[in-house]
Amino acid sequence: MKLSPAVLGMFVLAAFALSSCSDSKPEAGPTPTTSSSGTSSGTPSSGPSSAPIPTASTPTLTALPTPSKPWPTPTVTGAPENDAPLADRITFAIAKQAQIAAGKAAATTVKCPGIDKVETAGKHELTCTVTYAGKPYTGTLTVDAKQYTASYKFTSESVAIVRAKVVDAVLRTVQDAAKVTCTMDDVAVVKHSDAGIACDVTTTANAVQPYKAQVSGNGQVLVAKA
Repeated sequence: MKLSPAVLGMFVLAAFALSSCSDSKPEAGPTPTTSSSGTSSGTPSSGPSSAPIPTASTPTLTALPTPSKPWPTPTVTGAPENDAPLADRITFAIAKQAQIAAGKAAATTVKCPGIDKVETAGKHELTCTVTYAGKPYTGTLTVDAKQYTASYKFTSESVAIVRAKVVDAVLRTVQDAAKVTCTMDDVAVVKHSDAGIACDVTTTANAVQPYKAQVSGNGQVLVAKA
């Protein structure tokens, strides 16, 4: 059966209206939630890291060189002439020995009240003050004078010494020393009957070990572990 144009137009319109009514939005899926840790509830949490915490390594220090030669004997100048007064020759000898014991040549004075009388025959005993590099100490001078000869001896409980000589003695004793710290000034006056000079030695393994440096009357340094 043939449809008239008017009926065909109504049919097309009805079909269009039907198709427009059948359009609908797709249903939305479930919205993912976020957990308190900031990750999606659908994604498993990785948890805290189990990587080890790095620790600082102990540094290995370099050993100081062991002295290969004996401590040098200082050159002391200013010796008087052989025919100089006995008092001058004695005081110079005391000053020279003080500098050799200390380990370094430095300005040294010796004051012995009454020493101008030692050429008189007989035995003399005097108290002397030795000042080495500004550091004073006292001692006893005994003189046995005869008509043409004289003998003398100076003794003291104290002796002056430089720190470099003490450190040198420590390095000869401790083979793996990386650092040496001694509780003394650059120049010190010590009694050789005392406990000695305290020195701390830092080894190449970064361990600190205590030592004592004992100084004899002639400036010899003996080092032992404290």
